Amino acid sequence: MPKEKVEVVAYSGYRGEEAPRIFKWRGMTVEVAKIRSRWIEEGVGDRDTKRGFELTGVDGVRYRLVYDEQNQEWFCESKESADRSCP
Repeated sequence: MPKEKVEVVAYSGYRGEEAPRIFKWRGMTVEVAKIRSRWIEEGVGDRDTKRGFELTGVDGVRYRLVYDEQNQEWFCESKESADRSCP
């Protein structure tokens, strides 16, 4: 699945957009039930920093969201239904 831009309501702490709580994707509003993992990707040359989150929505589906700090945009990079395992 190619990454798609999404609207996110996030908890904002001292780092800004720290963790997604609710997001809108393809006309649906998805509430985050659990953040399964998080990571930071830092670019060397362009100093581009992205923060990633693998999460489960209240719909039981796993999503992978990424926040691009430089452009201040959120993207959904993958979606996997609850009946399939996620690596």
